[in-house]
Amino acid sequence: MTSTSTATQRARLQAGSSWMVLALACACQFMVILDVSIVNVALPSVQRDLGFTDAGLAWVVNGYVLTFAGFMLLGGRAVDLFGPRRMLVAGLFLFSASSLVGGLATAPEILVGARVAQGVGAAMLAPAALAVINTYFTEPQARARAFGAWSASGGVGGMAGALAGGAITTGLSWRWVFLINVPIGAVLIALATMSLVGTRASQRESLDLAGAVTGTAGLAALIYGVMQSAHHGWTSVRVIGPAVAGLLLLIIFTVLQACFATQPMMPLRLFKIRTVAVSTGMLLLLGGIAIAMWYFTSLFMQNALGYSALEAGLGQTPAAVTFVAIARLAANLLSRTGVRPLVLAGSACFLAGFGWLAQTHTDSDYVTNVLGPTLLIAVGIGLTFPTLMAAATADVPAGDAGIIGGLANTASQIGGSVALAVLATAASAKAGTDAADAGSPAALAAGYDLVFLMAAGTGLAIAIVSLLLPQHRRG
Repeated sequence: MTSTSTATQRARLQAGSSWMVLALACACQFMVILDVSIVNVALPSVQRDLGFTDAGLAWVVNGYVLTFAGFMLLGGRAVDLFGPRRMLVAGLFLFSASSLVGGLATAPEILVGARVAQGVGAAMLAPAALAVINTYFTEPQARARAFGAWSASGGVGGMAGALAGGAITTGLSWRWVFLINVPIGAVLIALATMSLVGTRASQRESLDLAGAVTGTAGLAALIYGVMQSAHHGWTSVRVIGPAVAGLLLLIIFTVLQACFATQPMMPLRLFKIRTVAVSTGMLLLLGGIAIAMWYFTSLFMQNALGYSALEAGLGQTPAAVTFVAIARLAANLLSRTGVRPLVLAGSACFLAGFGWLAQTHTDSDYVTNVLGPTLLIAVGIGLTFPTLMAAATADVPAGDAGIIGGLANTASQIGGSVALAVLATAASAKAGTDAADAGSPAALAAGYDLVFLMAAGTGLAIAIVSLLLPQHRRG
């Protein structure tokens, strides 16, 4: 047996069965994505019961998103240092414990603090789950199928969030939106303890403290600044200040990683792997595609077509189901076609789907003008997202699986955050062009049409960047 195969063998998780390991990774991804959306429907009830101000209420969502994205790189590196089993269990414990605190909260400050802690727990869970898949499923076709199932579980979590949030809030209480995570987390901790036997880290290194502080603070400050653009202009000090500070910290972080860190938190050598560098760039762009699809089509249906929130959620359900099915199909195709053909096919779906959506107006018919293009875009996301996640993690050493998982997730999250701010600004500016008509359904529809055109352009950019990927090599 060669040294390479011996190292790989040592890195594999000693599990009772592969399906149990995959179920665990998928369940963690489901929880993480579910918690992004399930809270939204409960916000009015939360505000009434706890006395939140409008500005404070936004932090029930932003507190989670900010720490989730900001701490992802740190969580990924911690997975490599301490092992996926430890980090998965620790992340599940923190996520569940903070959910318990949030569900029992009696003051706004307590709930926001719990949401911040939940985000940190999610930032530990997401890269740990990816590391489990990347380390255990070493055969290319099996890994592709695992990533397909993992991606689909995130899609189901996003789809279920709004529906489950409404049902739980109406039937029980908003508190159970958080409390439901506690028994689920307990079951997953038990499952992780049983199935991930012997998954300790293969090497013991010290954490790059300077890199951890500058990298995490830089990402958090950048995302915070971008978030502020929703309520303040791009030239506002509240936007520019944190964003510039974040960029400076990230520059310092890069210099530290390149020149000073003996055991860097983010080894820059990984970007010499072409699939890592190119796939990460495309995941940044894909974050914008996802925001345009799920967020702005929902707004279009509600604000331009007059649908209720529930009707808009049901209107997106066929696309969500399509995404889940196509993600599984893409996993089976990946080993035969390689990454580039699937990404190009997905980009073609983005161009056609968003171009179609950009022709909609207030009199548009759902089946012809909304269902058709959203199904097409969902096919594109299903083809590209699991493919890029698999490509980003396929050629990295086993000891770097966690940080690469954190990097891939961070790229997608940051891409979505930046795209949301940019697209919302563009839509608002377009809708307000005609002062006499500003705020009308027709004006809002014109703003959303601009968003869809910009998303089509993003799809074209993904296609162009994909040409930098290496040609598929058949085994």
